[in-house]
Amino acid sequence: MAVAVSGLWCPNPTISRIPTLESRRMSVRSGPLASVASLSSPPPTIQIVGGKAPSWYGDGGASSSNSYGLVGVEGDEDIDWVKMEADLYYWTKALRPVQWYPGHIGKAEKELKEQLKLMDVVIEVRDARIPLSTTHPEMDSWLGNRKRILVLNREDMISKADRNAWAAYFSRQGMKVIFANGKLGMGSTKLGRLAKDMAANVNIKRRAKGLLPRAVRAGIVGYPNVGKSSLINRLLKRRMCPAAPRPGITRDLKWVRFGKDLELLDSPGILPMRISDQTAAIKLAMCDDIGERSYDVADVAAVLVQMLIRIPSVGMLGHLLLLSICSYCLSSNLFVQKLALHLFSGDTHQAAFRILADFRKGKFGWVALERPPR
Repeated sequence: MAVAVSGLWCPNPTISRIPTLESRRMSVRSGPLASVASLSSPPPTIQIVGGKAPSWYGDGGASSSNSYGLVGVEGDEDIDWVKMEADLYYWTKALRPVQWYPGHIGKAEKELKEQLKLMDVVIEVRDARIPLSTTHPEMDSWLGNRKRILVLNREDMISKADRNAWAAYFSRQGMKVIFANGKLGMGSTKLGRLAKDMAANVNIKRRAKGLLPRAVRAGIVGYPNVGKSSLINRLLKRRMCPAAPRPGITRDLKWVRFGKDLELLDSPGILPMRISDQTAAIKLAMCDDIGERSYDVADVAAVLVQMLIRIPSVGMLGHLLLLSICSYCLSSNLFVQKLALHLFSGDTHQAAFRILADFRKGKFGWVALERPPR
């Protein structure tokens, strides 16, 4: 039996090994697959039979398929994350370094350090898909003993198992964690209450000194495009801070008032001048948390594909790639090229951008690219 997918003819749909970026081979679980039509516009639907019970949700609701016709499943406990990180380091060594430090960041960083001295509590926002990669390496030294609330935004894009794992990890470190969805406002009310509660002793001390109470000052900090401004807008229930799904929109520090009891400082995304950890940098690129000019879209998409193959919650994508790459493609770069030929008239950039865009929109399901270190 043979199966035609993406214009490639694969002699056996039950092949159980897939080439990696460096033409190495790794084993994956294979299952029964139905014959499908060749890849064309619009994208095909691939019916996967067998495997784990699906728990996919995407734009279409609690049980929907994406533009690749894939079905996701929750739970990535079987992944060897240590090996994944080691491989990711190996894959990124040969790529162009990802670096992005526009002029406004240096100015904003200097101003932010001054404003942090006035803060009663600091709200650090990170991307829930990559919580370790979206914290500034100098954040702890900047904050010192100042009270901190950690917000993991885009909680709708990771599984319940991932949320539980990160909640337990940060709890052991003594950090207050809130999972939020800046677009829908989930977690914003809880965040406002917690910020006021954590800084309540400020006015207790002021009254003891005979001073009038004042609003609690909370600064919202984090990497670009992690959802800082969106959270503020949700808290205020109106658009007070410019927000858009791309890095670099907020360029200046801005104070906004939330009722009589809370003042919030919105700040631009702050990155290190030089990102030494390139595995973290490429994950920033995958999640659109760094400027697009800083990386090669095709390279990042190819590495993302290689990661997705190994994640059980998108394991069905691995089956698609298994058939698409087949024996004719030696790497996931060639997968991107084949996708470009069939959907984008050979435009590799557009094909790669489509893969990244679909991942960023959650069309591959609940996908965290990091798990807490053990």
